[in-house]
Parts: sequence; structure tokens; C-alpha cells
Amino acid sequence: MSQSPELIRRLLRAKDRMDAASHEAWPITRLAEVSAVSAAHFARGFKQAFGLPPHRYLLTRRIERAVALLRDTDLPITEIAFQTGWQSLGTFGRIFRDITGENPGSLRARTQATAPAQQAVPECVLRALQRPDLNSAVSEKRRQQGLEKMAAQTKEAL
Repeated sequence: MSQSPELIRRLLRAKDRMDAASHEAWPITRLAEVSAVSAAHFARGFKQAFGLPPHRYLLTRRIERAVALLRDTDLPITEIAFQTGWQSLGTFGRIFRDITGENPGSLRARTQATAPAQQAVPECVLRALQRPDLNSAVSEKRRQQGLEKMAAQTKEAL
């Protein structure tokens, strides 16, 4: 089922607003208002058009911005968390680790250690390679990691 060009334009308007101000709160009702459609229609249409629910898309943008700030600045991690829209440092750290696989401090240390080698690579290529994969929910990733851990423990016990 394809979407009308008018709906796509409306959804892109909301997506552009999220990109421009990913640090702000973007509940579905606010996004639906920007798009001039109902909240349910917006949520369904956004996922169909872009392959991710709006919340996961916003998480992707926030984490991308946080990674860039960690890599390119010496700002404290707390300041980066608040600048990228997180209300809690603990939530930022947990979700950051769940999505990227490492905590903000170790990512900063690793990226700054390899910075001279990365300067030869265009920024757009680096961002594409470092883009977090949010095709599955964080809770699904945690459940899968738990199953893998249980399987490894069972294998060791045998």
C-alpha cells in the first residue's frame, strides 16, 4: 500500500522538524500537529514511510549527535546528555550503551585515539558507518543478549 505524495510531504515536514531540534521533546501529538494529521495516522504513516517508528528515529538522531559531540568536543558527558535532549544522565548512558555497544566515555576515548586516521575519511561516510541500528527495539536487543547468555551458560554446564 503506497502513500500519497501529500502525506509523504507532511511526514517529511515533521521529520525535518525533529532533525532540526532533536534535543526537544517530540511526542506523537506534537508531530501529528506539525503534519496536520491524526496521531494514529501519523504514527502508522511514519513507520511505513521511513521504516522506523518516530520515537526510534528520534533516538537515532540524538545518539548520532551525542557521538559527534563526544568525538569532536571536550564537553563533559553530562553536558552532552542534556544538549542532546536527555533529562537523565542515567537514561542517556543506558540507552547509549544499548545502542552503540559501549558507554560514552569509552567511545570518546576510542574515537579520539583513532582521530588522525579518520581525518582522511569524509564526514558523511563516517556518520553513515557510525549510525546506530535501531531496526529492533532496545528491549528486543536486551532479550536477545539474555538468550545468548543463557545459551552460553547452558553450553558451559554441559
